[in-house]
Amino acid sequence: MQMKQDGVKITAVTCYDAAFARIIEQSSVDFVLVGDSLGNVVLGFDSTIPVTMDHMVHHSAAVSRSLSRPFLVADMPFMSYQCSKSQALENAARLIRDGRAEAVKLEGGQEIVGAVKAITEAGIPVVGHLGLTPQKIHAIGGFKVQGRSEEAADQLITDALALEKAGVCALVLELVPQGLAKKLSQMLKIPTIGIGAGVHADGQVLVLHDLLGLDSGFKPKFLKTYCDMNEIVHNALEKYVEEVRSEAFPATEHSFD
Repeated sequence: MQMKQDGVKITAVTCYDAAFARIIEQSSVDFVLVGDSLGNVVLGFDSTIPVTMDHMVHHSAAVSRSLSRPFLVADMPFMSYQCSKSQALENAARLIRDGRAEAVKLEGGQEIVGAVKAITEAGIPVVGHLGLTPQKIHAIGGFKVQGRSEEAADQLITDALALEKAGVCALVLELVPQGLAKKLSQMLKIPTIGIGAGVHADGQVLVLHDLLGLDSGFKPKFLKTYCDMNEIVHNALEKYVEEVRSEAFPATEHSFD
């Protein structure tokens, strides 16, 4: 909230394990999201829908053990908060207690206001998520920009205001036209975090694996890769295979007498 008031852009990355979290800890990144996108990125699913609370708790706890400075947010997975307020509160508490997160993120608008209120009233910070909501991918007809029509834009604004009133501390805007993201960012007191939402959001989030170029086949328009780790890792593995077969490795300095 203070960064938004000061006009300082917020930086966030999505991370799923302790090894990468150790690197993030030494960076200037402001907050880390343990996303249910771990289903696609590290578990091999074709969507986030198969991800369970057990998955989220396991990965959130792993990330938390390597973090002390960045704010840690964990996703509540599909059907972990939609059935009832008590279910939402119980699962949010589990992510905080066992997953060691500092806030939870929920997808949806007015339909989840009851869950948001229940969780925030218990003292757990909640981050909202509007625009493309991957948990509803079957209902919205695929991965495409949301809020392009006047009616859809109005609905996003209504949902955003409802979430702010319910107590969310920040709002992720995914695949939203940049003009709409700018309007929402100016309208809301809480910070907006964009992914595919243009430069006018109060901050940006990318999946760490994506910005590092680990998947050479994943190249959506909103993504900028900052290095080609796919090629780096591939070359390292080929070098390793070559040296083992030629007996260049292990050398004397890697062996014991």
